[in-house]
Amino acid sequence: MAEMKKLTRIEMAQRVARDIPDGAYVNLGIGVPTLVANHLHPHREIILHSENGVLGMGPAPVPGEEDEDLINAGKEPVTLVPGGAFFHHADSFAMIRGGHLDYCILGAFQVSVRGDLANWHTGQADAIPAVGGAMDLASGAKNVYVMMEHLTREGASKIVERCSYPVTGMGCVSRIYTDLAVIDVTRSGLEVIEICTDLSFDALCELTGVQLLRGTTG
Repeated sequence: MAEMKKLTRIEMAQRVARDIPDGAYVNLGIGVPTLVANHLHPHREIILHSENGVLGMGPAPVPGEEDEDLINAGKEPVTLVPGGAFFHHADSFAMIRGGHLDYCILGAFQVSVRGDLANWHTGQADAIPAVGGAMDLASGAKNVYVMMEHLTREGASKIVERCSYPVTGMGCVSRIYTDLAVIDVTRSGLEVIEICTDLSFDALCELTGVQLLRGTTG
């Protein structure tokens, strides 16, 4: 059987970057979502926020030009765009909890058909929990986008009827970006707005294992 075509992580980041509108204030979660910063056009005005107290982050620095004092919440080196600012950790969370972020892009272990998010702990005894600012972002951002692989390494769908892992936020996810598709969480259910591979809609449904709705472009 031929290997299934999937988007790379860079291609996923490029796809997410296309959907962020000009003028948006955006938090990029730790891990894969940070790649989105490298694919935002420099002439677009999109303001990136980090929980550790940065507003106005740019893309990753050129190798060799890292500033060890300029990092994001994941302790990765970043750059600062003109007009960028630093502030107290508490002020950063006041921005999140006050509803001042238009979008946050988070990774996930699971997303349910209702838009419940599980991304901080697998529940395993030997797993290291990593709450960070995820719970605040899930409840405080106006739009929560998830960026993740569609399937686990074992081939199980990360889009599930009900989360089996500890939940980060209930009904908070509005859109899911995977290496196979872009799916909106709607009142009617999960609506496929784009299939990013050569899969048919029926094949995507079979892999996902939950009911999917065919969108106008899905």
